[in-house]
Amino acid sequence: MATESGPNPAPPTQALIVDSNATSRSILVGQLREYGVTRIVQCSRVQDARSRLEHTVFDYVLCDQFFGESNYSGQTLLDDLRRAQLLPFSTVFFMVTAEASYAAVAEAAESALDGYLLKPFTPSALFERLSLARLRKIHLKPIFDAIEAEDFEQAAALCVQRFEARKPYWLYAARIGSELLLRLGRHDEARTLFEAVIAARALPWAKLGVARAQIESGQAARAITTLQELIGEDASFADAYDVLGRAQVEMGNFAQAIETYRTASTLTPDSVVRLQKLGMMSYYMGDRATATKVLARATMLGIDSKLFDYQSLVLLTFAYYAENDRKGIERCMADFARILERHPSSARIRRFAEVARALQLIQQRQFSQAVESVRGMAREIASSTFDFEAACNLGSLLAVLAVTSIELPEGDSWVLALGMRYANTRGLTELLANACNLHAPYSDLVRDCLQRVNKTAEVAMAQSLGGDPGGAVQNLLAEAERTLNSKLLDMAQQVLLRHGARMATPEPLQEAIDALRTRIGNTPARAILGQDSERHPGGVALRVRGGADNSAPARLPPPQDSQADDPAPADDDEVGDDDPAAALRMRPPHTP
Repeated sequence: MATESGPNPAPPTQALIVDSNATSRSILVGQLREYGVTRIVQCSRVQDARSRLEHTVFDYVLCDQFFGESNYSGQTLLDDLRRAQLLPFSTVFFMVTAEASYAAVAEAAESALDGYLLKPFTPSALFERLSLARLRKIHLKPIFDAIEAEDFEQAAALCVQRFEARKPYWLYAARIGSELLLRLGRHDEARTLFEAVIAARALPWAKLGVARAQIESGQAARAITTLQELIGEDASFADAYDVLGRAQVEMGNFAQAIETYRTASTLTPDSVVRLQKLGMMSYYMGDRATATKVLARATMLGIDSKLFDYQSLVLLTFAYYAENDRKGIERCMADFARILERHPSSARIRRFAEVARALQLIQQRQFSQAVESVRGMAREIASSTFDFEAACNLGSLLAVLAVTSIELPEGDSWVLALGMRYANTRGLTELLANACNLHAPYSDLVRDCLQRVNKTAEVAMAQSLGGDPGGAVQNLLAEAERTLNSKLLDMAQQVLLRHGARMATPEPLQEAIDALRTRIGNTPARAILGQDSERHPGGVALRVRGGADNSAPARLPPPQDSQADDPAPADDDEVGDDDPAAALRMRPPHTP
C-alpha cells in the first residue's frame, strides 16, 4: 500500500542513516518511517556504519558527506565498502549533504552511488528518488548480478536483450551494454548499439558513444568529425570536449587539444580532471604560467580525491622549478610525503616522488645527488614496469639537466632508448618529444626515433610481401628485443598469424613473441595525459571489483578508456542520479 505522502516499499525494509548531526538523523528517521521503512539503524560515525554494513544487508543507506573534524567522510565509507565488496547492488546508497562542490558531487557519481541529495529536500522528493532507485535496481538486477559475478559477456547480452525488447529502463540498459562492449574490445558491436539508440531516440550520450567506439577502433579522424557535429548541436556538452581532446591528443594535434580542454574547463570550472587535462597539456605545450596556475588549482581542489592523478603533482613540481619557486617545490614534496603514507606500496607514486626530489636537488644546486638519482631512474628504462608516463618524466628531467649545463654524457643514449621504446604513433612521439622540449636536441632525437621505427616496419613488410614472412618475423623480433618497442612486436605477431600456416616451424617464433611481450610490459596504444583509466566520458559508471586507489584503478578487462569526473546526464525518462551537473542544478554549488 502507499501512504498519502509517497509510495510504501514492501515490508520488511531496513535503512541505515549515517550522520554526525543528531537533528539531521532525527529528521531522516521521521521521513523514512513515513516512507514505510520498518527498521532504521542510526550511526554517528563512519567506523560504526562500516561495522554495521559488515553484518547486515540494508535496503537503503543515507550517508552524510561531511563529518566535521574527522578524517573520514561519506565518500571514504563508500570507497571502502566498494573495495571490500560489502555493499551489494541491492542496497540503495544515497549521499546527503548541506553543500557540495562540483568535485565532491562528481567524485560521488564516479563511485556509482544511487543518488546525491542536497539539503534541504522535501519528504516527497526523498520518496520519489528512493522509489525510482529501487525500481531500477529490481528491473536491472540480472544484469548487475552478472557484472558482480564478472560474467561480462552475459551482462552485455542481457543489456542487448532488454534494449531490443524495449523492456523498462531499456535506454539505461543500452548504456550499460555499450559500455561493457567497449571495455570488452567489441567496438563494432558497441557502435552498432549506440547507433540503434540514436535511431530510437537521438540522445547526446549515444552520439558520444559512437565517437568513443570510433576512437577505440582506430578511427580518431572520424571521431573528431562526429564530435564536432555533436558540439555544434550542443556547445555546452562538456563530455564531448573530453572525448574530442582525447582524439586530438591521439593524433598529435596538441594546439587544438589545449583549446578543447580550455573550453571544457570553462564549462565546469571546478572539475578536477578537466583542470588536470588543461594543466598537463599546457605544460607539454610549454605554457608554464598556465600550467602552474591550473595544476595548482586542481591540486587545491582535488588532491584528496580519488579523481586526482598524482602525475599532476609531478608536473606542478616541474612548473614550480621553472619559476624557481622553492616554497612551491617544498609544498609538492610535503604532499608526496602524505600521499606515500596513504599508499606505501605504490611503485608509481614512489617514482613520482623521486622525480620531484630530483628537481628539488637541482633547485638546491645539489647536482651530484641529483645526477645520481637520475642515473638510478635511467637504469629502469629496460624494466617491464617502466611505462610511458615514466619515460615522459625522465625525458623532462634529462632536459632540465641539459639546460642546467650539467655534464651528463649518457643523456643522448638514454633519450634514444626512450624514443625507440615508445615512439610508436605520432601522438605518443609528440607527447614524449614535448616532454623534452626544454632541450630541443632531445625533442628532435625522439621525433627521429619514430622515423626509424617506421622504416624498420616498412622493411619487414616488404620482406614478408617478397615471400619471406619467417625472415620478417625474425627481424622484427630482433629489433623489438633490442628496443623493447611494442609496435614492432605487434607487427611480428600479425605477420606470424597471417603466414604461420605456411611456415615450417612457427611455434618457436610464437614462444619468442610471448616471452618478449612479458619483458616489454604494457605500452599505451595511443597518446594519453597522465593515467587515463578510470572513467569514460559519456559512459555510465559500473560497479566492479577492485580498489579505489587511483594509483591502481579497477577496470573491466581489457582496459580501454579514460578518466574524467562528470558522467553524462541520465536518460530523460529516468532520474539523473548519474549526473553531478543535474544534482547541482537542484541547488547552486558551493565554491571553495
